[in-house]
Amino acid sequence: MRLFLENGDYIDTEYFHDLSLPLTNSSDNPRAWYVDQPSFEPVRANGFIGSVIEGGSVNFRNIFFNPHGHGTHTECLGHITKEVHSVNRVLDTYFSKALVITVDPESRMNGNDGKMDAVILPEMIDGPLKDAEVEALIIRTMPNDESKKHKNYSSQNPAYLHLDCIHIINEKKVRHLLIDTPSVDREEDGGELAFHHAFWNISQGGDFKRTITEMVYVPDHVRDGVYMLELQMAPFENDASPSRPVLYPISRK
Repeated sequence: MRLFLENGDYIDTEYFHDLSLPLTNSSDNPRAWYVDQPSFEPVRANGFIGSVIEGGSVNFRNIFFNPHGHGTHTECLGHITKEVHSVNRVLDTYFSKALVITVDPESRMNGNDGKMDAVILPEMIDGPLKDAEVEALIIRTMPNDESKKHKNYSSQNPAYLHLDCIHIINEKKVRHLLIDTPSVDREEDGGELAFHHAFWNISQGGDFKRTITEMVYVPDHVRDGVYMLELQMAPFENDASPSRPVLYPISRK
């Protein structure tokens, strides 16, 4: 099916790139923030067994997971506010133009603990965003091997955004920010979460229109450039929810 945009360009819904990491009942599931792997367990109660292989009539399983720690998820400002605002009420537009960029974070020693950080600097996003008219920015970090699909990021100090990147993102009016790491902030920052706070403008009352999506995976065959993004999300009334960002190449009229 072809869906036409206002300027006559179009997307073909049969051709897309799924950037999500699936939730699995396995140690291969990606993890962050020191959580254990997800658990899928048959319900067992009053003689009922929710497993066909164990003699039950249906598969009927409880699933235990953490949206922030177990794969691709979209979050809103409720992640860092006293009142837990729901991302299900914040995300009200599912399609937006998005720019995919690839960055090679710079290695820098952190003065607080002496660890080597991988930092995404403002100049790495400024050039690609300069002439782009988009609502979403999708950041692919290098190296981009498939270990990202199964990695345990805890204590790995993954790449994050330098706080000064917020000025560029604000200037370009980026509403949805997507990244292939577990957080836009440093893993260990004393709970400051400076980039989260700046992105959602918490000091000025908060921006309820913006979302952050973390732990996406952008395959190598997806070229840098402008796409149509469909940000699908499970309707959880929570600060974050599992999500499926889908990219559609834009065909010119």
